[in-house]
Amino acid sequence: MSLKNQIENDLHEFMRTKNEIGRNTLRMVLSSVKLFEIEKTIQADDAVILSLIQKEIKTRRDSLIEFEKGNRPDLIKSTNVEIGILENYLPEQLSDAEIERIVSKCILDNGFATPADMGKAMKAVLPLLSGKAPSDKVSSIVRKKLIG
Repeated sequence: MSLKNQIENDLHEFMRTKNEIGRNTLRMVLSSVKLFEIEKTIQADDAVILSLIQKEIKTRRDSLIEFEKGNRPDLIKSTNVEIGILENYLPEQLSDAEIERIVSKCILDNGFATPADMGKAMKAVLPLLSGKAPSDKVSSIVRKKLIG
């Protein structure tokens, strides 16, 4: 079963159980998938859907910071629930140590040595960590390895 079919089935289940937060969250993801398919005129595969889900999670985490500043415990709670629902679709996330190990190996294998190689290093590393680690975390680890 494709990831899109799984999300659609889960959406129907949330609709049956009248879970509004889950329903709205998955509708937002499916809306992002449809928008991608319309803009790119291609069918979204699981890798694309995973990246869209990661983007949705990042957006919600950014919102959490603002909600905490605004002292909005109701929005903080519902946003945390949404993040939990979305994280169910992501593969197991790698620890920082595992990410560093993969980044170090890739940097050594390809001979990247200076901060000027940052773009090349990211291009080599991101396919290895697709869906398993947030790209901003990977970027900071690559930068740290190339500088230090």
